[in-house]
Amino acid sequence: MLYPSVNNLIKGEHRCRYSLVIAVAKQARYLAEKAEENGEKLEEKPIKQAVMTFAEGKASYTEHVEN
Repeated sequence: MLYPSVNNLIKGEHRCRYSLVIAVAKQARYLAEKAEENGEKLEEKPIKQAVMTFAEGKASYTEHVEN
């Protein structure tokens, strides 16, 4: 199980879990591709690194809200 919890990562009025999942997946894919291009070996799985970047505030996402 990954920590922090999803509830701690979802902040704001119009945030949903689906958007968080998509944002974390995109960040994980970016981290994996970047490591592959540089010939680096990742110490942790890309998904865990992506979750931690959101938890530490190094990455964020926005949602389009229709009125």
